[in-house]
Amino acid sequence: MAASKPSVHASPKPKLKKPLRGPVELYIATRKGAFVLRSDSERKAWNLKGPWKLGQIIQHMVLDPRDKKTLLMAARPGHLGPSLFRSTDKGKTWHEAKRPPAFPKAKAGENGRVVQHTFWLQPGHKSEPGVWYAGTSPPALFKSNDGGDTWKGVKGFNEHPEYDKWCPSGPNTPPDGSTLHSIQIDPADPKHLIFGISATGILESTNGGRTWAHLNNGCEMDFYPGVPPEYGHDPHCFAMHPMDSTRLWQQNHCGIYRMDRSPAQVDTWQRVGRNMPKAVGDIGFPIVLHPRDPDTVWVFPMDGTDVWPRVSPGGKPAAFMTSNGGKTWKRQDKGFPAAQGWFTVKRQCMAQDSREEIGLYLGTTSGEVWASRNGGNSWKCIARHLPHIYSVEVGGVHQ
Repeated sequence: MAASKPSVHASPKPKLKKPLRGPVELYIATRKGAFVLRSDSERKAWNLKGPWKLGQIIQHMVLDPRDKKTLLMAARPGHLGPSLFRSTDKGKTWHEAKRPPAFPKAKAGENGRVVQHTFWLQPGHKSEPGVWYAGTSPPALFKSNDGGDTWKGVKGFNEHPEYDKWCPSGPNTPPDGSTLHSIQIDPADPKHLIFGISATGILESTNGGRTWAHLNNGCEMDFYPGVPPEYGHDPHCFAMHPMDSTRLWQQNHCGIYRMDRSPAQVDTWQRVGRNMPKAVGDIGFPIVLHPRDPDTVWVFPMDGTDVWPRVSPGGKPAAFMTSNGGKTWKRQDKGFPAAQGWFTVKRQCMAQDSREEIGLYLGTTSGEVWASRNGGNSWKCIARHLPHIYSVEVGGVHQ
């Protein structure tokens, strides 16, 4: 049974009494531990602290924006199984989750699923303190009601009768395995959930996860002969705008897309990445939204030609920004290497703060963190020599 189409509405717009100020904190997950970068109030000077869990693969680390002190960390501790660690004092102390995300034990004679790693952590709706969601590989959705200490699978998806068709295993899955990612919760409705799955597509529930519907109409599939099917797509990153849940954005294996939902039309993705420079293309991994302007987003293109090298096109790294919903794109490369800059930036490795003039942050697989204090118009490297970076998330005093 598919989920019904959500009612079309705009989320309440936040009222900014004064420009946001105070230091910014970046929570950085790497292949060899986790770090935090803290700025001064002007975001000019940065202080690096860490690592936490040195030597462990940290896939994702997120600060709870509701209490501003709870941190969750998805870890793969070497030869041990994947787990979650949590801190309720912003990293001073850490405790392993009592029951991390895991599938039920298989019955005798059956092959069960095993969580390889937790890929995505998402705080729940502001009206539900303590609720968290997690996405794993193989693709599954888990929920915690106690601040990330114990987790249960969302049966409506994990045990869906079509699961094996939606999420097949095999040679066509991504290099690190198919993952459930980009979990989004409608600011106006905690039961309205959307997420992406690499090699499946975007799925949506309007009833808290009991039923699901595919949301892939209009997405191209360059790797598929003929008319694209309902599912089998490869979204790299998906985002719902926090001020308007009818405005959706997607960085896909096959382009950059925008969707504007209306009760008068069929939900369809529009490939606005066609307006990117042809020499650059519209293939990449992250997509970052301006928190107060649904028409403004940033992307960081990758070379998606032929063998998919997954580096900055031509070795010339740059962010691209649109302020008109994707009609035009502006190259932002000031401060980046003019040549021989072979950046790879993963889907969770680009983020923004909420200051009056937006700060942007990205981490590379070569262990560098770059920052912009002016919405991408200029960039500066603020940390070097870190391990391979898996994710960058923004926290802080007034984010």
